[in-house]
Amino acid sequence: MIEKLKAIKERFEQLSKDISDPEIIADIKTWQQKVKDHSALTPLMEEFEKYEKMNKNFNEAGEMLEIETDPELKAMAEEEYYSLKEQLKESEEKLKILLLPKDENDEKNVILEIRGGAGGEESALFAHSLLRMYQMYCDKNRFKVEILNIEETELGGLKEVQALIEGKNVYSKFKFESGVHRVQRVPETESQGRVHTSTATVAILPEMEDADVEIDDKDIRIDLFRSSGAGGQKVNKTESAIRITHFPTGIVVTCQDERSQTQNKEKAFAMLRAKIFDFYQQQKVAEYSANRKSQVGTGDRSERIRTYNFPQGRVTDHRIGLSLYNIDGFMNGDIDEMIQALTIADQQQKLASQEE
Repeated sequence: MIEKLKAIKERFEQLSKDISDPEIIADIKTWQQKVKDHSALTPLMEEFEKYEKMNKNFNEAGEMLEIETDPELKAMAEEEYYSLKEQLKESEEKLKILLLPKDENDEKNVILEIRGGAGGEESALFAHSLLRMYQMYCDKNRFKVEILNIEETELGGLKEVQALIEGKNVYSKFKFESGVHRVQRVPETESQGRVHTSTATVAILPEMEDADVEIDDKDIRIDLFRSSGAGGQKVNKTESAIRITHFPTGIVVTCQDERSQTQNKEKAFAMLRAKIFDFYQQQKVAEYSANRKSQVGTGDRSERIRTYNFPQGRVTDHRIGLSLYNIDGFMNGDIDEMIQALTIADQQQKLASQEE
């Protein structure tokens, strides 16, 4: 590992020189890529620098321990030696995690899709609660949320919704949210006070650029129609809503949130690119899912990942067995503790698989 880190350090030092080189700065595309590479390596190199300093002090403390005859100085050297030994172990673990291959989608924006599942109107109301939860989480993290398409029920629930979430490293925060979310609570529609179980499905799709997903004009059909709404001013009198059908995959996307046909078309294509990419990723997941060791995962839409139990005030993630007893805070967007726990579990599994 140390030899690998030394080689990376040489590359990092060269990048540091390159981004200050006037000739490279003149080539804006090359310079931007080098700045990006330099930035990506900075946390690793900062930790490695700490490690090297600690290791130097550790070796010096070890030498002092061997030659020192004064009892008081020897005791001080011994204390420093064992303290640094523990710190070095911690630093090594951090370096191992920082050396793990990065998910190429971590920096991307995401398209969030929520659909009501089993449970009728209560599932639609739960889907609305999940959207609100994610919106509040985004507000806390200064992520921008833009609704692309939404189908509401008469009681204020959601049949489905798609939203674009933009910000720094958004996908890295949301990627473990894909799957079936189950709720156990007394529905607003229940007069007898009985607890019902309902579900909603969440899909997290990394936003794709044109270059990432090629869409041939002959493979799609674009239909225009009037936006549906709750009536009054919300109903669009012109055919500005867009529906795109992709024949090779059978994917259909709809966008009717904007009054502008051009804007709806742009958003519909953004959804389509993300869904096509996800379609082929899901095929890959299916190919090796039977042998997959990861309990965290990022893909299987049919996997029940989490239960929200309101009577017990508990949120349980079934992949890592973590229960949090703060359901009100959780539903108000305080989901960082769960996200961090899932991220750590994923890192530990990757480390374990590397060591096998």
